Amino acid sequence: MLLAAVPGLLAQTDVVAPAPTPITAQPTADEGMPVAVAATPQPHHFHFPWDRPQPAAESAPAVAQQGADRGVALRNGDTVDIRIANVPPDDMQQIDGSYTLDEAGMINLPYIGMVKAGGLPPSQVQVTIENKLVSAGIYTSPTITVNPPANMRFISVGGAVRAPGRVPYTSDLTLMTTINAAGGASDFAGDKIKMIRGGKIIWFSRKALDKDPSLDPRIEPGDQIEIKESAW
Repeated sequence: MLLAAVPGLLAQTDVVAPAPTPITAQPTADEGMPVAVAATPQPHHFHFPWDRPQPAAESAPAVAQQGADRGVALRNGDTVDIRIANVPPDDMQQIDGSYTLDEAGMINLPYIGMVKAGGLPPSQVQVTIENKLVSAGIYTSPTITVNPPANMRFISVGGAVRAPGRVPYTSDLTLMTTINAAGGASDFAGDKIKMIRGGKIIWFSRKALDKDPSLDPRIEPGDQIEIKESAW
């Protein structure tokens, strides 16, 4: 008897269906004539896609942080980790390692010498290194990965805040969210916020930023923030 499959009632397990029973011939002892003997049925296993093991996914915070770090421009004095693939194993050992940007923002690599990295995001430095290796005729299709160290960027927050110190940089930080990450303004905080970026001082008003959040500026790695105390 045939059973019709009911949609939605299939269990997520293997479905075993009997294979056709082949018939083999064996001679009898008394007549010497072949007699049909049924062979032992062998099951066939059908696997549904949902039965297959799925690869583990990276956590969302880890992926987000990695993407943020790789989009930040490198600065003089930064130390980056450089890896190469699609080359002979011996050459990988020659190139793989940590490199520090000098005062001119350059890194010194085997085979190709000095490469400009300061002021560029890691993704652009990767392409520059790959192109130099190919144009010099050293490799045909190298793959370079440039990774800044984890938590290499911080923002310094001080003045009239509840928890002054360094706040790890992420790409979504603004001036006010950075202050909040430092515990928020203290009871003695005034209206003026001083931010130092690249040696330049920029002043902001807390009242203005609270009134219009669209004025809240994005923070860059290395920024220094200080809330001035109230005059009274």
